[in-house]
Amino acid sequence: MQSLTAVFEQKGEWWMAWIEEIPGANTQGATLEEARENLRDAVNELFEARRELAKRQLQGREIIEELSLAA
Repeated sequence: MQSLTAVFEQKGEWWMAWIEEIPGANTQGATLEEARENLRDAVNELFEARRELAKRQLQGREIIEELSLAA
């Protein structure tokens, strides 16, 4: 599985979190662990939303399939 770069930064009482390689993949949490969990959820939701958008936009014009990434 491919690894991504997660960045966690404490700002006041909150932890901000984002993935360097994926624009728009960001979140926050009250604790570092919550921010970590929220970031995993955010990435999964972002991928799913982009996947569905691509399917709708390209339906009937392109072949769309899933591609597994190995390290």
